[in-house]
Amino acid sequence: MTHETVSATIQPAMRSRRDFLKLSGMAALGMGGMMFLAGCGPAPQGGDESGSAAGAATSAQLGDGKTLRVGMEAAYAPYNWQVSEESEYTIPIENVSGAYADGYDVQVAKIIAEDLGMEPVAVKLEFGSLIDALNSGQIDIVCAGMSVTPERADAAAFSDSYVDDDIVMICKNDSAYAGATTFDDLAGASILGQVATMYDDVIEQIEDANHMTPAETQPMVVENLRNGTCDVITYSMLSAPKLLEVYPELVVLDMEDAFEDSLMPDNAAVATENEAALDQINEIIDGIDDEQRQDMWSACMDRQPA
Repeated sequence: MTHETVSATIQPAMRSRRDFLKLSGMAALGMGGMMFLAGCGPAPQGGDESGSAAGAATSAQLGDGKTLRVGMEAAYAPYNWQVSEESEYTIPIENVSGAYADGYDVQVAKIIAEDLGMEPVAVKLEFGSLIDALNSGQIDIVCAGMSVTPERADAAAFSDSYVDDDIVMICKNDSAYAGATTFDDLAGASILGQVATMYDDVIEQIEDANHMTPAETQPMVVENLRNGTCDVITYSMLSAPKLLEVYPELVVLDMEDAFEDSLMPDNAAVATENEAALDQINEIIDGIDDEQRQDMWSACMDRQPA
């Protein structure tokens, strides 16, 4: 959901976005549209393939070593969302009675917890409060569609990426902006993103647009577009196909202009005092191969709420 400067990847990101827009009229997301980085981050230091991740560093314990408290919004499908029924895909939400969390972040958190010999539980928090909760000890790890940024890197320690996303813009198919291909075409458009995320930050790159006060959650962003409060929204490239399937009156803008530094890796985060745990976590992430990541993403796209 947000994001360190990656200027060297801007042109590849532009190509992947435009290729994505041509895939089956946005109806499906195949392997070519998914951007995974299995093993693309720095190699875990001091790792030994002969030992398990759980045994790699005895000093790198998270929390009490038994329960892994995973911070997330539980409102950002397909990364994470809340459900009322338990399943093989869910973990309980510790601070919401009778509720469970599902989503791509949840599946990764389950793998991390299992390899660490811990039981995962979700802690539902506003996105903007996750780093503070991490450093106050309320949670042990963030798996929440969060990307490392310079500001966040000063406040927490981040893992390698376990999926990469980018930002697209969406409007109604009968909008005056539906044919926009450049930022200049969006002059005067009211554009909305989610608070405390790159989805809001990048709107500043569109001169002469009306940068609206951001909404708290992605569902609220979408609802504002559907009820006409805004003209255009910023949204996840990977999540867009499902959104258009549910709301066929929406379209993704086929832009020639691209946001700078909008590639969004999905990173786990731990408190800086627990930075030693990152070697273990990165080893676990590196062990999730591309096929497993694709299978998990596709399944989450199918399960996510409308």
